[in-house]
Amino acid sequence: MHSLNEMRKQFQNAYDESKNRIKVVFGLGTCGIAAGGEKIWDAVSSYIDTHGLDIDMMSTGCIGMCYAEPLMEVHMPGEPRFIYGNLKPEVAIDILKKHLVEGNPSPEYIVAQDPRGYEAAANIEKLEEIPFYKAQVKNVLGRCGIIDPDQIVHYIAFDGYEALEKALSSMTPAEVIQEISQSGLRGRGGGGFPAGRKWEAAYKSPGNKKYVVCNADEGDPGAFMDRSVLEGDPHALLEGMAICGYAIGADEGYIYVRAEYPLAIKRLKKAIRDAESMGILGNNILGSGFSFKIQIAAGAGAFVCGEETALMHSIEGKRGMPRVRPPYPAQSGLWGKPTNINNVETYANVPVIIRQGADWFAGMGTENSKGSKVFALTGKINRTGLAEVPIGISLRDIVFNVGGGIQNGKHYKAVQIGGPSGGCIPESLLDTPVDYDSLIKLGAMMGSGGLVVMDEDTCMVDVARYFLHFTQEESCGKCAPCREGTMRMLQILNKICDGKGTPEDLDTLESLCRVVQSTSLCGLGQSAPNPVLATLRYFRPEYEAHIYDKKCPAGVCVELLDIKIDADKCKGCTICADVCPVGAISGERKKPHVIDSDKCIKCQACMVKCKFGAISKG
Repeated sequence: MHSLNEMRKQFQNAYDESKNRIKVVFGLGTCGIAAGGEKIWDAVSSYIDTHGLDIDMMSTGCIGMCYAEPLMEVHMPGEPRFIYGNLKPEVAIDILKKHLVEGNPSPEYIVAQDPRGYEAAANIEKLEEIPFYKAQVKNVLGRCGIIDPDQIVHYIAFDGYEALEKALSSMTPAEVIQEISQSGLRGRGGGGFPAGRKWEAAYKSPGNKKYVVCNADEGDPGAFMDRSVLEGDPHALLEGMAICGYAIGADEGYIYVRAEYPLAIKRLKKAIRDAESMGILGNNILGSGFSFKIQIAAGAGAFVCGEETALMHSIEGKRGMPRVRPPYPAQSGLWGKPTNINNVETYANVPVIIRQGADWFAGMGTENSKGSKVFALTGKINRTGLAEVPIGISLRDIVFNVGGGIQNGKHYKAVQIGGPSGGCIPESLLDTPVDYDSLIKLGAMMGSGGLVVMDEDTCMVDVARYFLHFTQEESCGKCAPCREGTMRMLQILNKICDGKGTPEDLDTLESLCRVVQSTSLCGLGQSAPNPVLATLRYFRPEYEAHIYDKKCPAGVCVELLDIKIDADKCKGCTICADVCPVGAISGERKKPHVIDSDKCIKCQACMVKCKFGAISKG
């Protein structure tokens, strides 16, 4: 079997030599590009060319600090590693002038700094002094933001394909499966089913043709974990899928990725081409006799296609609708053949487990939930972004230590974990360990890793309505409990938010939730009631305020708002009357104004424009 050792040494030496050169690195994942990263790249590139500077430029994926994008790292030999954030093109050039020419960093733009410099870049343990990274580990995200994802040589230099080589040269398929089982790795896509058991079922299923499928149809609102891995370290997925193919006896794999991820698809295609050209994918991989090819199937963005049987139907060219199980995909999956399906993060964990060993991986986490988990932190949190933490860490640590707490000094109210299928966790349960079993007991779930933080200005009834509206729209309509049940539940929530709810509605809503949960065909319908049940469980007083008092405590539900002008604060500047689109505000100049509640459409434009805080909603 051909060895990668010589290539790895060659690439590692070249990478080591680059440490002795000045390097400027730009975060060009989707988050960085959306924030203006490409404009900064172009400006800096032009500046370097114009001045004939001997500086290496490199693009990379997301390092997790989405809150500070666009980012630019400056690496100077023997000097600290500086990460600058919240940049504009002219600011980035000014920073380079001061930093590289004058030797003076720009502290006002530094978002992270490590005194050990470039050597620490690929070792998260050396970044413990950076608040965002302090509680993190880097298994799946170890190379994201460090390597150029378009350069297979970078991946190989950082232990890439070492696990595949090890599996093919010194392990039997059964031994690979045993290692995954012993590690305790559970599926990171939602349900948390043990990966080893899935692989073993596919391995034992008879048949000459089997498939490996990656579910990269990341559809949860606020979730971008898989996208960041695909954009920042695509070869980790390819290696994990190839190891799975060897383990279960498959020679073909599909990555089902939503078409809304064009950058991820672009980088995946290049990664596949590069791996094939080097004999790491395709026929007779590394001279081992094992062949494995990977294709990309672009999905149209239907949330239901995150369900594995619907996903397979979509790959086959059929309408993406779930089917009854059993048979399970391990027995009869893609085109009726034994198939293993996991998501991106699950496969990306596989190489590090094979390389480091099952015991190493099982040393992290809790008794029944091993390893680490990647979360997308969004909402009313100071440090939005991507964080990989050991399973078992508390929600409080994630929100306040990693995420930096709530924006604008507001109070924490809840965190929605698990996306539309999850539940809202109140402040009283913030010290709950984040693992599969603990979250289920609270009426939530790990899900794929979306974590939306809410503050005191959030209406929990409206939150439940938002997520139910999403799942109701995404229902495929195949089964009546999901199709009709979610519609009826949404009607009741709309009624409550409009101030027309009755006490009986709460009992009806809860009963409907239980029926939809227990009778829906697939996971979408079965989990759709979770946000409603969780908010009823932990925030029932808000529902009661909407029903009995006809008030929205958070001042969110428009039909329950009462916009008023405080006569003592109003200066009579007339700005509020000028911006009111329906002429509901009247009054003389320099005298208190009043609002005609019959005309007011509660758009709150007057509140936004009032400079004296004289207008309030109640």
